[in-house]
Amino acid sequence: MKEQNYRNHRKFYPPHHFIYLPILIVLEIFGIYKITDDPGNQLIWILFSIVIFLLFYLAFMTRQHYALGLQNRMVILEFKQRYFEIFNKRSDEIVDQLKFDQIAALRFTYDDEFKELLEKALQENISGDEIKRSIKRWRADLLRI
Repeated sequence: MKEQNYRNHRKFYPPHHFIYLPILIVLEIFGIYKITDDPGNQLIWILFSIVIFLLFYLAFMTRQHYALGLQNRMVILEFKQRYFEIFNKRSDEIVDQLKFDQIAALRFTYDDEFKELLEKALQENISGDEIKRSIKRWRADLLRI
């Protein structure tokens, strides 16, 4: 997406939303129909319907993936808020210079170390893991799933 606007702001994953799920729904309806329509192969159609239902359920559970994406966005928002509280200025440029693992790692620091490790991340491009290893006083995040 080059530029976001009202027409394209919604995010769909076409293979999932417009191909995979509709095919599963059609197959499930077909399987249930065949259970009553083909008594000679009823057990096969019951098993077929169960497998299709399980595939549908698995696809439904991919919502967890979306939840984790949302959680990552919240981590970035927390970083921006914290940066503003400490430095009293916007962090848009800073966020663009950092990788997500660096932002996530900085959440485990207290304010004094936050400044120091943020500077190190910007100047030396240390990884999130290196940031975590450098923390002297760990600030727990017990809400992350």
